[in-house]
Amino acid sequence: MIRHLVLPLILLSAGVCGYSQGADLKGIETGDLDRKVQPCDNFYDYANGTWRAQNAIPASMDRWSRRWQAGETNKDQLRGILDEVSAEPNHSQGSPAQLTGDFYAACTNVKAVDAKGFEPLKPFMAKIEAIHDRSELQAEIRELQAMGVAVPFIFHSSQDPHSPTDVIADVSAGGLGLPDRDYYVKPEKRFADARAGYLVYVEKMFVLTGASEAQAKAAAKTVMEFEMGLAKASLDNVTLRDPHASDHPVSFDGLQKLTPHFDWAAYYKSAGVQQGMVNVDQPVFMAEVEKKLASASIADWKTYLRWQLLNSEAGELSQAFVDTRFGFYQKQLAGVGELKPRGMRCAEETDGLLGEALGQEYVKRYFPPEAKQRAQVMVANILSAMHDTIEGVDWMTPPTKQKALEKLSTFNVKIGYPDKWKDYSSIRISRDDYFGDAMAGSRFAVADDLSTIGRPVDRGRWGMTPPTSNAYYNPQLNEIVFPAGILQPPAFSLNYTDAVNYGAIGVVIGHEISHGFDDQGAQFDGTGKLENWWTKDDLDKFHVKTACVVKQFDGFTIDGDSNIHINGKLVLGESIGDLAGLKIAYRAFKKTTQGQSDAQDPKNRIDGFTPDQQFFIAWGQFRGDQIRPETQKLMVQGDPHPVAKYRVLGPMANFPPFADAFQCKAGSPMTRPDAERCVVW
Repeated sequence: MIRHLVLPLILLSAGVCGYSQGADLKGIETGDLDRKVQPCDNFYDYANGTWRAQNAIPASMDRWSRRWQAGETNKDQLRGILDEVSAEPNHSQGSPAQLTGDFYAACTNVKAVDAKGFEPLKPFMAKIEAIHDRSELQAEIRELQAMGVAVPFIFHSSQDPHSPTDVIADVSAGGLGLPDRDYYVKPEKRFADARAGYLVYVEKMFVLTGASEAQAKAAAKTVMEFEMGLAKASLDNVTLRDPHASDHPVSFDGLQKLTPHFDWAAYYKSAGVQQGMVNVDQPVFMAEVEKKLASASIADWKTYLRWQLLNSEAGELSQAFVDTRFGFYQKQLAGVGELKPRGMRCAEETDGLLGEALGQEYVKRYFPPEAKQRAQVMVANILSAMHDTIEGVDWMTPPTKQKALEKLSTFNVKIGYPDKWKDYSSIRISRDDYFGDAMAGSRFAVADDLSTIGRPVDRGRWGMTPPTSNAYYNPQLNEIVFPAGILQPPAFSLNYTDAVNYGAIGVVIGHEISHGFDDQGAQFDGTGKLENWWTKDDLDKFHVKTACVVKQFDGFTIDGDSNIHINGKLVLGESIGDLAGLKIAYRAFKKTTQGQSDAQDPKNRIDGFTPDQQFFIAWGQFRGDQIRPETQKLMVQGDPHPVAKYRVLGPMANFPPFADAFQCKAGSPMTRPDAERCVVW
């Protein structure tokens, strides 16, 4: 017997929290619709094709939509806050205002930053140049790691997947300058062009440090050869989606045995970490690190370390370094035309390093308590819809259903901002030393992360800052997190109809809930333990259903190049999330007053659209990103999210209520035959 979990549907009605359903509430953006396109032919173009035609991607962005525009609006709001607090130079030391205001003031002082040029990095480069032996080499690796320069591996904290109340150390692959291993090893033109461009970029950067062109060319060749060895020993992005592929717990002695030429005792002591169990994500990669420790020349190591440091810190140096770095990573690889304004970039960096200090003022101004309450209600409603969905699936047996429902009942929901703010008061931030401030912030972030190793898991920590326009699910914490930054228009508003709220942020909420039961999340139980909770037959059926999604998305190609396909295995989790998120958000919407209203009654239509049509249009408008072709190439290689149009076309074509809402005939592009329709949840 399935135990019925208490997940009540809590629907807001007129007068509750000041929210009511009526003509005064805002609906979909009718001006964004491209009425020349039939919704049953291409809903992505129909839903907001006119907006995209009238709003070209800004030169400083790699994609654009109302959603991405809202994310930039968040940053403008942060910039406004920072302009205010930075104007006052005498805030109390260590306060959020002092830290964020002085950091921003130093960052935006372009004249001072440019006047220093390469000088701030010279002492660090000199230390690398002074390395004479392998003992000094390892001391420098320890120092660079403490600064946040991950060479040649990343050492960080990780929740123990086999004992999910504990935090252990984790060693993962790092130390590459190109996006991932395939950029080093694949022969296709786009990868070959990236390698060629990377060599030119490395040369240019070394020339800026004072090297001759011949020296810079030789250094670039050394860097490429060094990183090539690391890349060939790295796992690809699809393999890394399997949590078992990176699950290799060993004792401290086992770690030392794996890399006998590395002094882990000295490393742990320097990092302030107690020796204990550690997970080695990629043993083959660490075997390559061991090989380089044993046999690569000190000269090659020095060149590699100098490059990694330079590439990591270039953004904090003068404009010539910033422009050169931008020219490769944003212009060549992503197709972006120009840098964002300095103030915007400084707001982004302040949020990145001091996000919970800056976030306190952000939520005071832009996320009122009633918005948090409204979001909490929506999450409860959509969790309830997921409960009903799991109960109703016909392919899962009662024992597995019970485990799934137990997992759902333990979801931890975080909305808006942390209950306890992070304390940054130990960081020393100066108004006249941007490089030093950025370094101090990076050191704090590394030390803060390492301080959790060997302790019980702190489930109150957040993985995103409050102003972030994004959301996430963490399978090991079994939590769904929605920062205040995404709980803004066009995703969510107290002034939106239920159709818009459930069709936009509602699908995002459903998406994150569904991650608990996608190809990765389904491998963790409700406590965050990496453990199978499925019967064999049910798991086999699940894999058949997910294989349908893989096949379907394998058939999609990027704009402008029909030879470059979406990788169905890479985007499987996100695509399951979109498919299920749409379904359960719709299911919750249908229990609202607007969702239950008579679609045939003209009084229940807004701008001529039925409630169901408004729900689907809201998702098409929220997710309707226009993306640069170069960025799409980056995405299909390393991003687990499909490009935006397939996050609209894919789920809609698989969902019969969409076809019903727009009266799509069988055989239309937006209607998949039953035999080809993918349904996981």
